[in-house]
Amino acid sequence: MFKPEDLFDLGQSEHSGVFEGCQYAWEALAKLDTYLAANLRPALHHVCVGDAFIGDRVFIGKGTVVEDGAMIKGPVIIGRNCQIRHNAYVRENVIIGDDCVVGNSCELKSTILFNHAAVPHFNYVGDSILGYRAHLGAGVKISNLKLSSSSVVLEFEGKRIDTGLRKFGALLGDNTDIGCNAVLNPGSIIGRRSAIYANVNWRGILPPDRIVKNRAAFEVIERRR
Repeated sequence: MFKPEDLFDLGQSEHSGVFEGCQYAWEALAKLDTYLAANLRPALHHVCVGDAFIGDRVFIGKGTVVEDGAMIKGPVIIGRNCQIRHNAYVRENVIIGDDCVVGNSCELKSTILFNHAAVPHFNYVGDSILGYRAHLGAGVKISNLKLSSSSVVLEFEGKRIDTGLRKFGALLGDNTDIGCNAVLNPGSIIGRRSAIYANVNWRGILPPDRIVKNRAAFEVIERRR
């Protein structure tokens, strides 16, 4: 389930070329800078509501709305009909597809969003790929850096796979849904149509069509006056 086509509908991105030659989907992250250098043609076709900072190496498609306080540094490609909301921070090496949402106080860095992906409220997304209609709940954080100085290693079916990446957040397959305030630790891979409930601290690989539930117990007591 690590090939690009295992996780993503490559027809739902105009920039599927970044995956050419990739045996594993995460290999595209290391190619983002060279892909953008070769394919970015800066142009601004958006509508700006208020004041926003937009760098020199940025392309924004028609119908996209950039709201007040947003900072888009570049190199960045943003597709058509997106919402880049108030105080969004889009850093370097980011590709955003069509009809995507990057919400209030969200930060993106070295990331690919397929069409209709949503990062809507107080999210951090670094060194990650979000598939078609992938959705993050409010406050979801994708951690992209281990506390140790080693590269991110995946454990799957009794094998260890060294990604060779010092920074690697998550791969979220098409139609995945991550609940509010969940944390995805470095090297998380979530299969298509899977969901993670709110407040889960997830590490590792989740196959497609699964749900991760948080079964933390609650205690309810009488409130005395």
